[in-house]
Amino acid sequence: MERDVSEEKRGERDSGREETEEERLDRNLSELLQELRVALPGVQVLFAFLLAVPFQQRFASIDNFQRDIYFATLICTAVSAVLLMAPTAYHRVTFRYQQKRKLIFYANRFAIGGLAFLALAMTGAIVLVTDFLFSTTATVVVGALAVLAFGFFWFGLPLQRRLRLSAEQEPLGKSGER
Repeated sequence: MERDVSEEKRGERDSGREETEEERLDRNLSELLQELRVALPGVQVLFAFLLAVPFQQRFASIDNFQRDIYFATLICTAVSAVLLMAPTAYHRVTFRYQQKRKLIFYANRFAIGGLAFLALAMTGAIVLVTDFLFSTTATVVVGALAVLAFGFFWFGLPLQRRLRLSAEQEPLGKSGER
């Protein structure tokens, strides 16, 4: 019962697993790291591509809109990389200070922010290439579709599920049942 009260105070939900708090933190950190391992290579490849683009001969012929989109995309990619790599730096700096709970708390937020900036960066790259190759109309349509796809699959769908689950389930500790 003590565990239920402490979990209720933290606002956490029961995972349905028989595990100690330390085991749960270890599992949460492991899951988070696996997710970051999926996102980071994409950020790194996009960033490398963007860093190489200005050194191409045709880059000098882009217009102001394309230059602005390029720079915004570069900055979004850099911010995404910062946020997605921040958990590693946080862990190294606080190593052996029993900060796993805070690490997971911050890393979760860093990951969500990093994914948001990655979605913006990928949309910017799509818009830049589309505008370079096709008409303004195609750029607007493809850019809007990219925003909708990232927004729906990366944020809308999971948030909708989370809200539905929050409405259906009582927080842990309010009732003896799950």
